[in-house]
This record gives sequence, C-alpha cells and structure tokens, in this order.
Amino acid sequence: MDIEKVFHMVGGNGETSYAANSSLQKRALDMVKHIATESIVDLYLATTPQKMAIADLGCSSGPNTLSVIGDIIDAIDRARRRNFMVTTTNRTTEIQVFLNDLPSNDFNSIFLAWPDFCKEKLISSGSSKCNGRNDRSHPPFVSIAGVPGSFYGRLFPSDTLHFIHSSFSLHWLSRVPPAIYDQEGKSINKGKIYISEASPPLVSEAYLMQFQEDFSLFLRSRSLELKSGGRMVLTLLGRTGPHHTHSANSLLWELLSRSFAILVSQGDIDEEKLNSYEIHFYAPSKEEIDDEVRKEGSFAIDRLELFEIESNMNKSKSNGSTATYGTTVATSVRAIQESLIRHHFGEHIVDDLFGIYGKLIDEETAKGEIRPISFIVALRKKV
Repeated sequence: MDIEKVFHMVGGNGETSYAANSSLQKRALDMVKHIATESIVDLYLATTPQKMAIADLGCSSGPNTLSVIGDIIDAIDRARRRNFMVTTTNRTTEIQVFLNDLPSNDFNSIFLAWPDFCKEKLISSGSSKCNGRNDRSHPPFVSIAGVPGSFYGRLFPSDTLHFIHSSFSLHWLSRVPPAIYDQEGKSINKGKIYISEASPPLVSEAYLMQFQEDFSLFLRSRSLELKSGGRMVLTLLGRTGPHHTHSANSLLWELLSRSFAILVSQGDIDEEKLNSYEIHFYAPSKEEIDDEVRKEGSFAIDRLELFEIESNMNKSKSNGSTATYGTTVATSVRAIQESLIRHHFGEHIVDDLFGIYGKLIDEETAKGEIRPISFIVALRKKV
C-alpha cells in the first residue's frame, strides 16, 4: 500500500469527518498550547523580525489547525505590542503560514474557512481585510498557503522558516516497516495490526528501526529549512518505559485488532486480508525521542514533557452530546484510519467495525481508565 497516496483524514464536515471527530486532539492541544506560544514569543522578542514564516506540518483539516494558527498569531501580536512599549516602533508584522499534509488531504475546507477566520481574529490577509481596534492599530498581515507532500523529506527552501509546529502527526511512520515481512512478503505479525504481546520480538525491533529512520530524516530536513535559532514544537503519542505493550496507545490498537478478529469470525472479513494489514504507527518512549534528537545533532531540546488526557468523559457535555468514551475514541480513530481500511478491506465493513470497537473500548474503560500518553517537544535549532 502506498501510504502517501492512500492515507488521509476523512475530509469535509460530515458526521464521520476528522473535523467533527477530533475533540480529543483539541483537548490535548489546549493542555500544552502555552508551550508553543511561549516558544514563539521567546523567538520573536529575541529577533523582532518584521516578517515571519511559520509551518504547521500534518495539519489535516477541520478547526484544530486554524485554532493552532490563531494561537500563534495572537502570541506574535502580543509580543509585538509588548515590544512596542519598549521601543515605540509599532510596525506591522507580516506572517506567512504554510499548511502541510499529504496530497490527498482536504486543504479546500481550510481555505474555505480562512476568510471568516481572518474576520474573527481581526487580521489582514490577501482575501480579507479587517480594521483593527485601537489597541491593534497595526494588525498582522497573514497569508496562507498549502504545501502538499510528506514531511519525511524536504518541503521548503533552505533557511526560510522561523517556527515549525506539528501536532499528533509524527507517530505516523512513512511506511509500514518492511522488516516485518518475510521472504515471501507475508507479515510475521499474523492476526495483529500493531505490536502486541503475541508479536515476535522482530516486530517491535522493526517498528523502532523505522521510527529512527523517519524521525532522523524529519529532523535533518527541518534543520535545513529553519533559520538559525528557529524553533520547533512537536506533539506526538508515545509510551512510558521500554515495553511497547504496557501503554494505553498499544491497548487501543489491540482492541481494534480484536474488532477485526470478530468480523473474521463472523465471515465478514477474509482472514488473509487481516493477516496482511498493519498500521504505520509507532509510539516512542521519551528516551527514544531524546536519542534521535541528540544523534542528529542540529537541535537543542528546550522541553520534553509527558502529558495524559483523561478518559473520564462527562456525558453531559456542553455541546449536548451523550456519546460514551468508547464511541468518541472509535469515531476519532475512524476519521483517521478509514481511508486505509476502505482501501484494504472495502467500505462494507467500516460501520460494523467501529461499532464493535467502541463497545470494546467501553468494556475496557469499565475496568479502569484508559489514559493515552503524549509528549510535547520544544526544540531550538543550534546556531
């Protein structure tokens, strides 16, 4: 399977779209957004550039990416006004925003939302000019562009970016690790879609090797594109400790494997189809992230912190939803995985698969809370 051609979040704004099913990612972004804004403010005050170039890598579609961009723009503008109090130079800041994802991503939905976003934020852009209030007499000018392509490789000219952001994207590998296939091209991880207790040791070794290759290439590519002293803030799923299966992220994939197995037992999926399906995902440990940054050598780590998102969802949410945690997770995973599942198994299994998956998650949470691990990494390009 060609991941770059097939893999994408469900586009649009429909019931199963990523835009409608990314609330868990938004909760995580809100928990750690202060780290991204502190990083961009620190960079701005150290350099006071009149023009800034910012990239959001793995932006997907929906409201989350514009929320991130809005927080960054607000932070830059606060820093500009703070600097004005010291220097009395209240000049307009021009910001170029680059949104990156794979070519099949629904960029159009972002661009359609862009004019209203500009009006709400009182910023000027090529398509929307808004008059600033008195305390924002020089609102930032912001332009936006889509950059299709894999971030596992070069995307931008050398020495052009000031700040890079990426949220919940780098745990997606560039490919399923080729080392999990035998000489006949069959997976040695039979019946499982990710690292499990039943997986041969070679499976976890193959996934680690692929993560090391991909993350090193990511760092090397970004080091060429960032200006000296530029910053990068990355959020990704991970794990604590050396054991891959001792984590909530691994448990969630194991439950999806069981959901597939139930459909096999019902005759809805051919067993060989399941045996040939693997996910291109890896949840690294803190030590594995730190090791790759240090080995690549272009960046200093300002912060590397673990955080968790609670799974105890209140059914009486402010939006009126009564969805269980299992349903919320299942619809979120569906919005991410559906393109690959449809391509491999066909579309006829999708509704049943994720209905079963949501129920299995709810059964598991009845035994105890599931708390996926995430890391946020703030990096500074070395001078």
